[in-house]
Amino acid sequence: MRKINLLTLISLFIFFSCQSEKNTETVNDDFPETIEVPINPSPGDNSMNALDWEGTYVGTLPCADCEGIETELTINYDGTYSYKTTYLGKESEAEEVTGTFQWDENGSVITLAGLDGAPGKYKVGENRIWHLDMEGKQIEGDLADKYILTKQ
Repeated sequence: MRKINLLTLISLFIFFSCQSEKNTETVNDDFPETIEVPINPSPGDNSMNALDWEGTYVGTLPCADCEGIETELTINYDGTYSYKTTYLGKESEAEEVTGTFQWDENGSVITLAGLDGAPGKYKVGENRIWHLDMEGKQIEGDLADKYILTKQ
C-alpha cells in the first residue's frame, strides 16, 4: 500500500511541476476556440521593492574647478526628493532643488526630474547610491568610489 501511495505522490508532483512551467492560461471557456493569454512574470527583487531605500544620502562628488561638490539627496516613498549641493572652495551658497523622481523599468535606477545641467540619475543599492554619468552609466576608473553617496 505504501508503494502505491508513494508512486502516486511522485506522479502528482511531476504532473503539477510540469504544469507550472507553462506561461499561459486559458480564458473564456464558453467559446469553442481557446484563447491563450501570457501570464505576467513575477518582477523579482530589485532596489525599488526589496531595499529600504527611503532616506538621506550624502557624499562629496568630484569637481573639475573646485575642491568637491558636497551633495545631500533625500528620497521619499511618495516619489519626491530634495537635492542640496555646495561647491567647496568657492564663495557660493548651497543650492537646493526639490521635485519628483521616477524608477527605471528594472527598478534599480532613479531619475530626478527638474535638474538642469546634471544627469540626475542614481543607481540605488543597500544604504548607498551611485551618481551616474550623463548616459546613465556607472562611473568607472580611479575616481569611481568618489561617486557614491551613503545613507545617513
